[in-house]
Amino acid sequence: MYALVDCNNFFVSCERIRHPELQRHPVVVLSNNDGCIVAMSNEVKSLGVSRGTPFFKVRHLMERHKVAVFSGSHSFYKACSERVMHALRELDKMLDIYSVDEAFLHIPEGTGDLPGYGRYIVEKVWEEARIPVSVGISHTKTLAKIAARFAKKYPGYRGACLIDTDCRRVKALGLTAIEDVWGIGRRLSRIMRLSGINTALDFASLSREKVRAMLNINGERTWRELHGEACLPSSSADHGGKTMLCSRTFARDLHSFQEVRQAVMTFAENVAAKLRRQGVYAKDIEVFLATNRFHASDAQYRNSCVETLPDPSNYTPAIAVAADSALRKIYRAGYGYKRAGVAVKNILPAAAVQPGLFDDTSVIEKRVSLMRATDAINALIPRENAVHPASMGDGLADLVKSAYHEPGETADLTSSGGFRTQR
Repeated sequence: MYALVDCNNFFVSCERIRHPELQRHPVVVLSNNDGCIVAMSNEVKSLGVSRGTPFFKVRHLMERHKVAVFSGSHSFYKACSERVMHALRELDKMLDIYSVDEAFLHIPEGTGDLPGYGRYIVEKVWEEARIPVSVGISHTKTLAKIAARFAKKYPGYRGACLIDTDCRRVKALGLTAIEDVWGIGRRLSRIMRLSGINTALDFASLSREKVRAMLNINGERTWRELHGEACLPSSSADHGGKTMLCSRTFARDLHSFQEVRQAVMTFAENVAAKLRRQGVYAKDIEVFLATNRFHASDAQYRNSCVETLPDPSNYTPAIAVAADSALRKIYRAGYGYKRAGVAVKNILPAAAVQPGLFDDTSVIEKRVSLMRATDAINALIPRENAVHPASMGDGLADLVKSAYHEPGETADLTSSGGFRTQR
């Protein structure tokens, strides 16, 4: 059996750690440059606001209802996430972390009261991390995700929902919209609805042959998981084919190549550091650009380009060179760019990357040592003072804004287990 632990309104819950007086107060957290709402409390959801709504469209509503507004503070959220995962890892050393606010646990065989065990997880995380969570328990990860949605939505479950019988499975699938099934997504769900597939049960009722003809192997895996057959690999162990992305929406439209390049170089540096933290390598580097779609009267342009590295790498200069090359192929003068990003694709674990026959191992070792030293230094100093190659520009400080950010604050975990705010 799997237990999916899903943090409730995670970014909002993190802000409530720093501001306990906001426990029952409406709260929203904004995206990069305070552009869109990325997290909201239940009080804000009841106002009809949805995630992804541009903030300027609902600013008056936020002011009218005295909503507390915060710019995203991702270093603090990361510290909160690590606290949650530390509590969960005490229950399962093989914890499968899916995202910053979700993780799968393997429930030991012979565990008797499964809903009770789920509520124990809820209480443990709250006591150790002060983050509310919902727990879904079932035979597969996909069914556990569905169970967690019910645990979060209905207070009667007291934080933990169990789907362990075929009767419960069928009922849960019938109450789950097709777009809410893990692995389906918005694009596929629109296509399915055109074919009369509106719920998870409609999808599960299709024949395996029809699913195979309609979708790829991942879609078939989802179908099998909905039937109670566990077939999804570990999220943390299987990196093949995955993507890591770093992108931002800018505070203003960027009209010069140098400004756009400055941002792209920063994104390249960040994704390279992410690769090293996970001990993986990437083969393909993608850069994308987009103008401001809200400026309908301006000329619009969006494009992307993928550069393939000679060998998989997590070396910052190599990834930066590829990103620079891709950017030069797609950049067009005369446009105001509002968003850009760098994605690394075709990610491979270290064991799958072998040096070439003619590679100079001493050069490789020097690069590894350089990156290790750089990462160690950057872990100890504020992000705005980060060490990076001089050719990569001055970062994003003058290109982004966070009007609702609490300046100078980062999060740290004390040895006693609490949070300490540093100024």
